[in-house]
Amino acid sequence: MLCDIVLAGEKAMFGQPELNLGTIPGIGGTQWLIREVGKSRAMEMILTGKHFMDAEEAAQKGLVSRVVRGSNDALLAEAISVGKQIAQQSKPVVAIAKECVNAAYEIGLQEGIKKEQSLFYATFALEDQKEGMQAFIDKRKPDFKHK
Repeated sequence: MLCDIVLAGEKAMFGQPELNLGTIPGIGGTQWLIREVGKSRAMEMILTGKHFMDAEEAAQKGLVSRVVRGSNDALLAEAISVGKQIAQQSKPVVAIAKECVNAAYEIGLQEGIKKEQSLFYATFALEDQKEGMQAFIDKRKPDFKHK
């Protein structure tokens, strides 16, 4: 739940069994799960330590981005592919986008929109923004310098 993007293999199972060990889900487990699956489902999963959801249900509930069919090698290949797609983007812009999305969990909608607007305008001071716009006009792939 702490990952930016979660891809699941078709046989993956998700649960919160920590109460079976005499403890609670840590590292935000009680906080993030409720946001993804709702209070009732989160309470059942956490308090019983028994309800697990399969990959399809996790995708339907938004706990994972999507399910990758096939072997673990196919899952790994897809994860690497997604990572490569992100790595082709401007690093400072990726960081700014992540900051905006993460803020959506922590602040209200109006404050989030203000933050996004401010950071959106800030991207126009980046060399990568100018390169990206010019590449779009030239109908070519951008050559980001991460500045």
